[in-house]
Amino acid sequence: MSQPSAARGDRWTFLTNHARVLIALARDPDARGRDVADLIGITERAVQLIVADLEAAGYLTRTRVGRRNRYTVDPTVALRHPAEAGHPVGDLLATFLHREDGPAADAGRASF
Repeated sequence: MSQPSAARGDRWTFLTNHARVLIALARDPDARGRDVADLIGITERAVQLIVADLEAAGYLTRTRVGRRNRYTVDPTVALRHPAEAGHPVGDLLATFLHREDGPAADAGRASF
């Protein structure tokens, strides 16, 4: 059995930063970019770029509330990779979010 490359070591992970940002905002729709960045371990600018990507792809909607943003996740949008395209992002989020109220009653937009 081959060993991991010394150059890569144990630094790889299963989830991308895009998935981590989406999960963080689904957990706390009122989270500030700075807080998400600290949680994930990336820069605030990286969070801003990822949020812009997620919003452009339809995964997130950003609503201005006073001086802050509130994020709403659309759980019905399909995952992007062809191997997972038959699954909505809500399936991924459900794996990581512990919701006491169960699945959303409607299949439309939901705030996770």
